[in-house]
Amino acid sequence: MKLPPVPHEWNLAPRAAIELQRALAEQVRVVPLARQVRHVAGLDAAFSPDGRYCLAAVVVWDLREKVVVEQRTARQRLVFPYVPGLLSFREAPALLEALRRLRRRPDVLMCDGQGLAHPRRFGIACHVGVVTGLPAVGCAKSRLIGRHDPPAEPRGSQTPLWVEDEVVGAVLRTRDGVRPLYISVGHRMTLTDAVELTLACGGGFRLPEPTRLADRLVAREKQRGRRAEEKSPAG
Repeated sequence: MKLPPVPHEWNLAPRAAIELQRALAEQVRVVPLARQVRHVAGLDAAFSPDGRYCLAAVVVWDLREKVVVEQRTARQRLVFPYVPGLLSFREAPALLEALRRLRRRPDVLMCDGQGLAHPRRFGIACHVGVVTGLPAVGCAKSRLIGRHDPPAEPRGSQTPLWVEDEVVGAVLRTRDGVRPLYISVGHRMTLTDAVELTLACGGGFRLPEPTRLADRLVAREKQRGRRAEEKSPAG
């Protein structure tokens, strides 16, 4: 899949990365989805056992047929240190490379991480969405910022995630009685769109199928790397 050129470097000083996030956050668009969604690309990333590489997986899931239609992985050497709130500078290069390897262009990106529910309103879903120009949603397993009341127990229950007087996401129960997910807009959709899409991608698990399957795929890649290290002469 052809992607636009990335408009910045990844190897930045943390202070410069923060300023870049603030600038790029101005490009996030919260607007209704422009087209009906069929192919959802779930994105997830992990780090190699030696800590030198980011491993990324993308799984394209057919929302109508409820099947995987394509999946790709990528590995990129890390060039940015671990800094809370700047995770996209570590993960996005590998995620974008995995997207480039797709044959088909997905309708929406679904990221295992935050969108607007981020201190500078620019989590990984916003970063990847803005860089690619594709609609994106953040589906995070834990809260990064904000406050909320607990949602009711049935699947589909939700409460707003607040930062001061601003709603930055939804706390969504995706399965009866399980811990909720933190849903926020990444790019080119509304929060209502993001919640509805997350529920539509449910497959009976806590995580929506696109990101659940991407998580499994990247875990296999990490395990393969661990076995390769163990077999190497230096292992």
